[in-house]
Amino acid sequence: MVELQGVGRLHAQWIDGPPQRPVLVFLHEGLGCAAMWRDFPQRLCALADCPGLVYDRLGYGLSDPLRAPRNIHYLHEAALIELPAVLAHFVQGRPYLVIGHSDGGSIALLHGAAQSVGLLGVITEAAHVLVEDVTLAGIRLALAAWQAGKLRGLERHHGSKTSDMFHAWADTWLAPAFAQWNIEGVLASIACPLLALQGEGDQYGTAAQLASIAARAPHARTTMLSGCGHTPHLENPDATLAAMAALIAQVAAPP
Repeated sequence: MVELQGVGRLHAQWIDGPPQRPVLVFLHEGLGCAAMWRDFPQRLCALADCPGLVYDRLGYGLSDPLRAPRNIHYLHEAALIELPAVLAHFVQGRPYLVIGHSDGGSIALLHGAAQSVGLLGVITEAAHVLVEDVTLAGIRLALAAWQAGKLRGLERHHGSKTSDMFHAWADTWLAPAFAQWNIEGVLASIACPLLALQGEGDQYGTAAQLASIAARAPHARTTMLSGCGHTPHLENPDATLAAMAALIAQVAAPP
């Protein structure tokens, strides 16, 4: 656990790798945490020959609970306040890439648009840039499953924070004010290479997400992965690893 000023106490895991290589920073999904990546970060770091950092955002996993009720700007706050504090403490000015899943993917895009010094690339899977009807339908199904007691397995990762964590996610996305949430306007500001992945069976988003990213981000490459849904790194790990490693090799190659 590390105390970050203006953020709180966060749990983080460092993955060893060559010090001259860029750091891969992993950003988990809206109901996730570092542990829920399973061994994917270690596998990608080994394949890319890079060190890595996996951490629990505030309110998740082993990090401290949220200090205040979540608002509709929570993804911006994670990208522009919490993540820079994490980078300042752990990465300390080294070159890095951000790799985000779902909510973490949206955070990665917002962070990329800020054009932070040292950022070599952005990789996303199942990122959202706009709210779709299918997204809200999927969240309503998750809420019904929660109310039926079918998602209590989350407690082994989030402990006593689980209920607050779940409702902070579901209630925010289903709030009427969040229906107009949209980050398409910032995509043109992502100056570094960007790889956006999505599963063909993603229950939380359609191909419109990838199409928007491809149309607006100047250096974007998008890939729709077969044989998987919302979690490509667990459902189709080999294809996901290969695609991510190719982008890392492109941006981390010696000049």
